[in-house]
Amino acid sequence: MKHRAAMVGAGVSGLTCGVVFAEHGHRTTIFAKEIGQQTTSGAAAALWFPYDVQPADKVIPWALETYRTLIDLARNPDSGVSMIELYQFSRTEEIQIPDWAIPLGARTTSLTILKSGFSLRVPLMDTTIYLDYLAKRFVAAGGSIAANTHLTKLEEVDQQFGLVINCAGIGARELVRDADLEPHRGQVAIVPRIKYLPYAVVCDDAPLMYAIPRRNDCVFGGTNDLSDDLIVDSATTARIVAGCSRELKIEKPNVLAERVGLRPFRKSGVRLERDHLSDGRTVVHNYGHGGSGFTLSWGCAEEVFELTTDGAG
Repeated sequence: MKHRAAMVGAGVSGLTCGVVFAEHGHRTTIFAKEIGQQTTSGAAAALWFPYDVQPADKVIPWALETYRTLIDLARNPDSGVSMIELYQFSRTEEIQIPDWAIPLGARTTSLTILKSGFSLRVPLMDTTIYLDYLAKRFVAAGGSIAANTHLTKLEEVDQQFGLVINCAGIGARELVRDADLEPHRGQVAIVPRIKYLPYAVVCDDAPLMYAIPRRNDCVFGGTNDLSDDLIVDSATTARIVAGCSRELKIEKPNVLAERVGLRPFRKSGVRLERDHLSDGRTVVHNYGHGGSGFTLSWGCAEEVFELTTDGAG
């Protein structure tokens, strides 16, 4: 049976779920207050790597399934997905290669800029291209997007949609009254593409630092603070640019733009489960991905689809 499916949220999770459902022939509409670059996903560095999310026993299989899909997408230059060498480092201690990363080719490495770490070739999603690619692919499959939609509860989705998929990210905190969700604030600075930076660098120990080159620019980060403040802080931008420039041993670049997003971290782990609304309709929740929305997107979308009635249809 084909569903009339409503996706709530137009970040990477909502768009990816929308693509999966629409390409399986379901009449699908995405409802969202914000779309594209306005969403938290638009502010993401969008490098594939499990970060700030739990539980690992579920997260890693979702991430690996997404990895496989993204490798295929990287063959299409219009997708905005490419493969890049990631250097994961610590300034202060020896870090171990995660077990799941070894089969992907991770290896111990060292750069003069940081103490110890490992490298791994991973997908990078340039959000300035990839989010539009997903939206166009969704519409091409027959999907539609209802922007500027303000919902206070899921039951407000039109009754013609018998299936509701909740991909509201941090918005689910109010939408379904989930007190387990907390906003992990990330601020980034967008700077010109750095000529001699062909790889991505991430250092998780405090202060968080990452430099991720994209097709036309470079993302400097970052922060991971418990806060729902969406206002750009100029002092934080100055600290980020100074820190990245110091670690990379380069002159401070000009700042082209500043972005803030709220990672939807859920203390009890990603919520991906089937449930029912108070009006009896089926809902599948898919939120709480923390800093790994892009990293888990395809794996979670496929599981959401499998959880729906006659999911194989």
